[in-house]
Amino acid sequence: MEETREMSALFHLIDDPDKEVFSTVSERIVSFGKHIIPNLEDLWENTPDEEIQERIEMIIHRLHLRDLTAELINWKNQREPDLLTGALLICKFQYPELVVSSVLQELEKIRRNIWLELNSYLTPLEQTNVITTILYSYYNFKGVEISYKDPNEFLLNKVIDTKKGNAFSNGILYLAMCELLDVPIKAINIPRQFILGFFDINATDWNADVTGAAARIQFYIDPMSGQIFTLKDVETYFTKLSITPTTSYFKPLTNCRIIQYFLEEFAKCFDNTKNQYKRKELLQLAGLLDKDVS
Repeated sequence: MEETREMSALFHLIDDPDKEVFSTVSERIVSFGKHIIPNLEDLWENTPDEEIQERIEMIIHRLHLRDLTAELINWKNQREPDLLTGALLICKFQYPELVVSSVLQELEKIRRNIWLELNSYLTPLEQTNVITTILYSYYNFKGVEISYKDPNEFLLNKVIDTKKGNAFSNGILYLAMCELLDVPIKAINIPRQFILGFFDINATDWNADVTGAAARIQFYIDPMSGQIFTLKDVETYFTKLSITPTTSYFKPLTNCRIIQYFLEEFAKCFDNTKNQYKRKELLQLAGLLDKDVS
């Protein structure tokens, strides 16, 4: 963007010690939109003061966040928001310059390899074994225990790079493949876990009691490794934690709810003073999806 006299004046005020002045200046700079980012980057490169560089970085972050917020709202308002797009939007929170097409190319290779092994004669368990084998044996994706010390373990683009993710990121990869391949595996609302279930596609009574709701799920899948669980395993888990099962635990989560849940967990990676603002921003993004909570 060509630098105007107003922009030049605003840039000179970025180092103003008065916080109210800086707040007003940064608001005005953000109002120019993302096209001003190259100007800010040029200013950063020619600014020796680290404190002023941090201020410039914060303005650039706010510009990216504004765009991300608009994209997330647009995604949510689609008739059927797809999980993959939602997950890649969250990657852009940490990596705003992410080349999404490159990630999609890698995911398409995975999808195609799974598709080549699937056919209509396979049982649900056999279909699941195909997906699990391709992801965890052929591509060697690994699961790690959830740790809020490394944000990258939550992000799909980094999981593709490192072949290592936690239950959420591996789970989203697994679910995205199922969504692309029309395999009825969905995330379910088991407390304190991110677990997948293979649903009976012929189920119609979504207001059944707990027994009926559980019967719609043929088996359960741990996205950390692809390990299969039975209903008895889940019931044992409930008993161990003294949890009374309800029908809500056996309903498939919508993609909006999955991304909201993901944002809430991802926010826990930023609990130190320096990054507290990121935690707040991620929770605000999660709040945008409130109306779709399942």
